[in-house]
Amino acid sequence: MKHLLVLLCVIACIPFGSSANTGRTDRVTEKLEANPEKTFLIYKFEIKENIAPPSVHRTRLAFQEADSLGADFILLHLNTYGGAVDAADSMRTRIMQSNIPVIVFVDNNAASAGALISIASDRIYIRPGGNIGAATVVDQTGEVVPDKYQSYMRSMMRSTAEAKGRDPQIAQAMVDPSIEIEGVIDAGKVLTFTASEAMRWGFAEGMADNIEELLEIAGIERYEIVEQRLSMTDRIIQFLINPIVSAILIMLILGGIYFELQTPGIGFPILAAISAAILYFAPLYIEGLASHYEIILFITGVILLAVELFAIPGFGVTGVLGVIFIVSGLAFAMVGNEGFDFTGVPAGEILMAFMLVIIATFVSLTTSFYLGRKLFTSTRFGELALNTIQETASGYTSADSTMKTLIGKTGVAFTMLRPSGKVEIDDDIYDATALTGFVDKGEAIRVVKYETSQVFVVRM
Repeated sequence: MKHLLVLLCVIACIPFGSSANTGRTDRVTEKLEANPEKTFLIYKFEIKENIAPPSVHRTRLAFQEADSLGADFILLHLNTYGGAVDAADSMRTRIMQSNIPVIVFVDNNAASAGALISIASDRIYIRPGGNIGAATVVDQTGEVVPDKYQSYMRSMMRSTAEAKGRDPQIAQAMVDPSIEIEGVIDAGKVLTFTASEAMRWGFAEGMADNIEELLEIAGIERYEIVEQRLSMTDRIIQFLINPIVSAILIMLILGGIYFELQTPGIGFPILAAISAAILYFAPLYIEGLASHYEIILFITGVILLAVELFAIPGFGVTGVLGVIFIVSGLAFAMVGNEGFDFTGVPAGEILMAFMLVIIATFVSLTTSFYLGRKLFTSTRFGELALNTIQETASGYTSADSTMKTLIGKTGVAFTMLRPSGKVEIDDDIYDATALTGFVDKGEAIRVVKYETSQVFVVRM
């Protein structure tokens, strides 16, 4: 009777709502038991920022170096509020496919994408007061996105939890507020575990204040820790693939192309555009995000746009295709697709890439147009010219005061105005700028003003 009561007490302490540790293979324990006297080599790296392409880059380097060193364990020191789903999926896949057991130390937060990455590991340890969960997919403004995106995240959370012997129902409750699990979470709430709750329901193996305490709790008594040290090249790549830096490079690319179209010959603007394009595509290509076809798509778009502007009057199908190809090449380079296969890439990530490129394009062209009009005539930038204003009272005279007599006269576009070019008035050729849009060669024009040694015209 006494033995029966003890057995019943033990059973009563088991959380029936969880399948934690049921049928789970603990690779950490297996390695420790197989080599009880060994000094284990632990490779440690940190992710303490939003999950984005730089985090994927750091993770890839960590696993490559850990493998080359023959590390026994990989320790990820994690503190994040989440980030991009495709970046988190790349990190999750890398962890799950690793031949080296992975231990995650959640140093306060593993929210959203951080929860997905943590669940993919062999063991999770959390700092007291830390949290894990809240993996609902939101957009850049914090608004919850439609259910088709949530469905993909739920699926990843379930499959990851199943692969690691954790309760898949609890995992998807971290995404879906409609899921109710008795004793764990009520309907209408997104699940987030405290450190003690995560331990109770099998989503953490222990609590620790620091790495040393973690290793002691994990039973790793003899060890050597090698910490990740990024080279200068890797730091540069991390910097360049940051989404904000990518947006700035896109603006430089498009701004350089715009300014080059306003000036004859090959000058500084096109060199700046080419340099920005190299800095944009090269690190993305190294990271495996950009491929040959995306670079070719971008170059083809530039060629089509140049043909439209220089060889074909007006702006038609060729120019529109050029713009589409340029935008598509820049956007697709940001997502982890294989060729034209976008399987596994969330539609939201593709949409965000296009939005980033479109916004950067708009800002670039707007800024370029403004600077093109104001840079050398504004008193703020007057030092870029010899003098902004050379007044007659000071002894200055116009080299050709008769130019002002052209105001009001009509003529024809001698070349296409994009918006700069040449016009013919009274059998003479003048430099001119169209105030509104492009003017095709041969179209009738009228001079409306004269500034900075050139006339400004409008289409008649």
